[in-house]
Amino acid sequence: MSSSASADPSASLAPAEREIILPEARMHIYRPTEPVTARVTRSEICTSRKAAGFTRHLEFDVSGTNLVGQVLPGQSIGVLAPGIDTKGRPHAVRLYSVASPTGGEDGSGTIISTTVKRTIDEHWESHKLFLGVCSNYLCDLNVGDEVKLSGPNGKKFLLPADAASHDYLFFATGTGIAPFRGMVLDLLRKRVNCRVTLVMGSPYSTDLMYDELFRSLAKEHANFRYLTAISRERQSNGSGPMYVQDRITAPDTREELAALLAGPRTLIYVCGIAGMELGIFQKMASVLPAGVLEQYLKADPAAMADIPSWSRKMLHREIKPTKRVFLEVYA
Repeated sequence: MSSSASADPSASLAPAEREIILPEARMHIYRPTEPVTARVTRSEICTSRKAAGFTRHLEFDVSGTNLVGQVLPGQSIGVLAPGIDTKGRPHAVRLYSVASPTGGEDGSGTIISTTVKRTIDEHWESHKLFLGVCSNYLCDLNVGDEVKLSGPNGKKFLLPADAASHDYLFFATGTGIAPFRGMVLDLLRKRVNCRVTLVMGSPYSTDLMYDELFRSLAKEHANFRYLTAISRERQSNGSGPMYVQDRITAPDTREELAALLAGPRTLIYVCGIAGMELGIFQKMASVLPAGVLEQYLKADPAAMADIPSWSRKMLHREIKPTKRVFLEVYA
């Protein structure tokens, strides 16, 4: 075969336009109407015990089911809480991001995990306590308890099939850390030759999820960088409060992240509360050279003339992320 026939047809395209090939992901192996039974093997707090909220890491044994080896980080699983809702119908399925790597927690794909924060709020009108149905159901489960699962769901928020050919900049807030736990473990366990930087944001340092794990991994792997952004207290180095996007311009990390973003093989992944992606894009547009920015964002000239006024309504219209940006945000 001639060299021209075997060449990658996308090789002549600019990096921003090259197709990122994702692995084939199986979906809906089990549907909510026909869920599979799994068993809880682990449930533990994954923040400091002084955290204001309650977030748990849960692991499920799916051995003997068709989920074994078929659940990828970046996908989600469905959970069906028992009981009925206020209208007398079975509770609707709730989706939770997978926190385990491709091989599962055990390496053989039989133990998958997720990250669950208890939803506890108050109805403003009645002053009565509101408890999220599924989150509290899951957090109340004990080792050995059974749980009904469906899925997996999702096929677009995944690591590329050729993961070693890219570098990564992950931005997470809250339980948006779940897919990155699995992705980071995948990349580091495979010892691929790439740079991996994770920026984790939370209101207080006590709210950081899997903090000890990521700090340990950063010490063990020279190619992994773990950065935190605490929005309601000073940082560990004494600087003021910051959000995840502020890491792009922080004096101690801006050169490092600028170099990573300037690389032709870097991909950006964003997961967490809706709106965080806009702040990241605004910060990038404010400081990156045009030639670097266009690898990640295509913005209309009028939008570039007034970056502070950007809104989420402009996303995918006046402000268009390129194929090097992956988004998974939720309300």
